[in-house]
Amino acid sequence: MADPLPSTWRAGLAYGALGLPLAFIALPLYVLLPHHYADRHAVPLAALGLLLLAVRGLDALLDPAIGRLADRLLDRSGARAWQVIGGCAVVMAAGFWALFHAPAGASLTALLAWCGAGLVLTYLAYSLASIVHQAWGARLGGDDVAQARRVAWREGLALAGVMVASVLPSLAGLDLTAGLLALLLLAGWWWLKAVPSVSITPERAHADRSEATAPSPWRLPAFRALLSVYLLNGIASAVPATLVLFFVRDRLQAPAWEGGFLAAYFAAGALSLPLWLRLVAWRGLVPAWLAGMLLAVATFAFAVGLGAGDVAGFLAVCIASGLALGADLAVPGALLARVARQAHGSSHPGAGTGNPGTSAGEGVCFGWWNAATKLNLALSAGLVLPALDLAGYRPGATDPGALAALSLAYAAFPCLLKLAAAALLWRRAARILGDEPASP
Repeated sequence: MADPLPSTWRAGLAYGALGLPLAFIALPLYVLLPHHYADRHAVPLAALGLLLLAVRGLDALLDPAIGRLADRLLDRSGARAWQVIGGCAVVMAAGFWALFHAPAGASLTALLAWCGAGLVLTYLAYSLASIVHQAWGARLGGDDVAQARRVAWREGLALAGVMVASVLPSLAGLDLTAGLLALLLLAGWWWLKAVPSVSITPERAHADRSEATAPSPWRLPAFRALLSVYLLNGIASAVPATLVLFFVRDRLQAPAWEGGFLAAYFAAGALSLPLWLRLVAWRGLVPAWLAGMLLAVATFAFAVGLGAGDVAGFLAVCIASGLALGADLAVPGALLARVARQAHGSSHPGAGTGNPGTSAGEGVCFGWWNAATKLNLALSAGLVLPALDLAGYRPGATDPGALAALSLAYAAFPCLLKLAAAALLWRRAARILGDEPASP
């Protein structure tokens, strides 16, 4: 059966539009928030890193349960799922404003409590909206290229949201940023109403929730193999995201360029998506992802040697790593959708044929997937920031040893992780693609 969401720009925008505000809120929370609390409120890096580790870890633990809830919402009614996303949008908009408006002059304990409570509420709403959105797209069916195209629309618009979020706070302030976020959430939620429903009959919904017909993703060799690669690769990407502002301000001593660097990185990622889709159609999902990983390794190896004033060199790093980012955005989600179709092909007649509503359990798969994403971010903040603190680095440091430690953490460590992820993907490609018999 044909893809129920044709490859037109209107169809792509209808599904992908929500990705823009979701990414708009994600970038400040993951990149700007740590520096904001360290710089504006003098929260120590070690304390901030441990708080982020705890909150993101809790959020990640809840994602599998949120995935099961997403499946139930999508099984029952597409309209109900749409309404829940609208409620999540309200919570996200309020939580974002609160996080960047902590009480002035509050004690360290009060600041950490405010930040922790705000993050928990905002993360929960973000997780539910994101997982329902991702599972909805996977249930629309289609082949590898159709899934990759759908993911590319979602992630391409997400990059547009990231680019706006990367420059708007410094240009217009956090109040205007919070207001625009609320409007974008409303627009993305409204556009999603045009996407075909993916609900299934009550009888099948009851059957799909039974353990006999809906095996845990962890029982599937393809899912385990894919997730292990995604974890390694994700940590490699999360470490530079956590440290980029520290690197630009202290190692490069170019704070005026930070908005331009981020915009160049995300613009390159967005513009590269059509190229990665062509490579997927020509060579397949796994070779495209491997090419992206190797490009990232070459780029960050060059970044290790950058120092004060190397603006042109780091701009080249941002563009090249942005090109590599395109593969990380377009390919893994399409691979996960493929694994989900394979996982339920024997128990859901028509699964993988492009018939929406015949393959349940995508929410559980994306729940674990999002948990892995947040574990990556938690490990990057909870391990790297305290390690840099122990190495003597503080925001504004000028000591050569501290700055060398920052360079190694920002660029060299991710290279090692990317190489490990590429080797693991190469070894487990057949298992991920379903071409290898499952082990007993």
